Amino acid sequence: MTLFDLVYFAILLLYVLGTIFFLAGAFSRQVALKRLAGYLAAGGLLLHTLILIHFLAATEISTLTVSYYIKLFSWCLVALFFILWWRLKLEFLALIASPIAILLFIFSFTHQTAAKMPPDLAGPFFGLHIGSLFGSMALLAMAFAAGLIFIRLEKKIKAKAKLSDMDRDMPALSTFDRVNYWAVLIGFPLYTVGMLTGFVFAKFAWGSVLTGDPKEIVSIIVWLLFALLFHNRLARGWWGRRPAVWAIGLFSLAIGSMIIINFFMPTHHSFQNRPGIEQSVPTPPTNK
Repeated sequence: MTLFDLVYFAILLLYVLGTIFFLAGAFSRQVALKRLAGYLAAGGLLLHTLILIHFLAATEISTLTVSYYIKLFSWCLVALFFILWWRLKLEFLALIASPIAILLFIFSFTHQTAAKMPPDLAGPFFGLHIGSLFGSMALLAMAFAAGLIFIRLEKKIKAKAKLSDMDRDMPALSTFDRVNYWAVLIGFPLYTVGMLTGFVFAKFAWGSVLTGDPKEIVSIIVWLLFALLFHNRLARGWWGRRPAVWAIGLFSLAIGSMIIINFFMPTHHSFQNRPGIEQSVPTPPTNK
């Protein structure tokens, strides 16, 4: 076992323990357990940050693997959770941020030896493309979590069902709606930046803004739905259950397209299918 293996194991262990202790604290209403969970997760985030910085500093961007980018997305989720916890005291978001981050971290090892980024895709511009999309997705994940809890609590309140101790410790429904509002307000412009940089990038890389790739089609659908949600929240005053449902659907569609299309379908967004990479296979879209 190498030093990096030990660090990865430590990161995963800290995240898992943080999740377990947070759940224990939430169910038992023990603040000390939640505080311990926060320290454990923060330790995991620190190691996670250091390992990402190490590989970024020691490796050419063009040689970073798919595994690195999945770990980066996992890091974005945990980092965003801590920002929201610090600024808005929204600790309940740990219920969704931690499990998703853990799953992504584990999933990244299934692509540890996957193809590397082709040289033509490397550079700060591609970093802006990936960074803005990951930031937007992390925000959508928080809106997804807030939406699920909003719908569950609202249903129980309307039915006048008995609330558990954990339910009573939850913030007001308006707080969950506020998470959705900020996630949409910041997330949609970020997603738009990610899409625009992707189009510009495609023009330089493949000679065409649109190539008919399934990832492009789904991404455009997500952007249109995201735009509708953004418009309706800001211009038509949507709040409560409706934007919560939209956020749940949008995140499910976005994360589904990221996993299914990128890794299990023929697409030039899969690094295996690009020219100039180690495992290059099919012919990419021709320049028109």
